Amino acid sequence: MLLDGEAWHAKFRDFAREAWRLETLPVYKVPQEEERFQAFLAGRRVDPHPDANEYAEDLERVRREGKSKGRVHVVTRPLSDYLRFEFMCYRPHVRAGEDIRIMDVTDRHNPLAGVQDFWMFDRSDVVLMNYAADGTQINREVYEGDVAPFLEYQRIALAESVPFEEYVKGLDV
Repeated sequence: MLLDGEAWHAKFRDFAREAWRLETLPVYKVPQEEERFQAFLAGRRVDPHPDANEYAEDLERVRREGKSKGRVHVVTRPLSDYLRFEFMCYRPHVRAGEDIRIMDVTDRHNPLAGVQDFWMFDRSDVVLMNYAADGTQINREVYEGDVAPFLEYQRIALAESVPFEEYVKGLDV
């Protein structure tokens, strides 16, 4: 089943304990980010996304309710221009309480090679994030099988990654 609109937003509003994401791509083509991304590439000052305050407020709500939200992004160096841009956007999310971690597989085996992006809610509900090769989102699809492999992917990702702020220390991002 494909997931969009209110049903998609409800996943983030109604989860009971944890919303968690695995990101595996070096580029995501997000229409709402294009103008800011082009400004970033041109070296111009880039202000937080207009929805950034809304996102931070939602993260604060999540924390107040005793819930957590996190992600691991699998990367290789050199970082793509998009990742450098995205890392700039991650900073306020981390400050607002999102547990963002980075799994750098530049000089080592990627234990999650071939695993696609997904969101997992409450360790029981998985939504596959389907993208074209260029990072354009195709759709979101509710996964209806056994979630055990996704729990293992999350375990590996968390064990093999470092907190975002630790990863970016000393990097030019």
